[in-house]
Amino acid sequence: MAAWGERLAGVRGVLLDISGVLYDGGEGGGAAIAGSVEAVARLKRSRLKVRFCTNESQKSRADLVGLLRRLGFDVSEGEVTAPAPAACLILKQRGLRPHLLVHDGVRSEFDQIDTSNPNCVVIADAGEGFSYQNMNKAFQVLMELENPVLFSLGKGRYYKETSGLMLDVGPYMKALEYACGIEAEVVGKPSPEFFKSALQEMGVEAHEAQRRAPPGSQG
Repeated sequence: MAAWGERLAGVRGVLLDISGVLYDGGEGGGAAIAGSVEAVARLKRSRLKVRFCTNESQKSRADLVGLLRRLGFDVSEGEVTAPAPAACLILKQRGLRPHLLVHDGVRSEFDQIDTSNPNCVVIADAGEGFSYQNMNKAFQVLMELENPVLFSLGKGRYYKETSGLMLDVGPYMKALEYACGIEAEVVGKPSPEFFKSALQEMGVEAHEAQRRAPPGSQG
């Protein structure tokens, strides 16, 4: 107990990655990582502020929270910081209308966003949606714009599921960057602004927080 208390000395908030820290995704929703459910419960019993930070872009926050609860975690939608809602806020602030290359599971997050006559592209972990046809359409939209804008929800190279390693959005983002001669704006980890927004939502300063990321994390 002393070691636990020493590690938390001066800490008011904890930022937890989800994939690779709390659970590994896969068929049937994946599986909780050993000890993670109790670790989250223990943090909350310590009265620390907890924020769950994720680059998950195949599920809406509501669906992700539902999955975590089924795995035994005590988590609410308001405790999750995810890239899709953050991207929607940016799109509204800048008056942008996106062409979406995203997974069907996260499209509901963009329901209030105008996607007619797109003047930017939003790319996320589209999974099987990363076909040549869909990638080429995103490429065409960008090339037709005078000032092409590409948003990427994260930029990870790969992630782990119970069935093995899976390509993430990063390689596809890099392909569009190279083809169009542009640089994507990353929304999500490892963007400092993403973590700052999570800290602001908790009301915690950076020096008062700790982050737990998966081994070998790319963000």
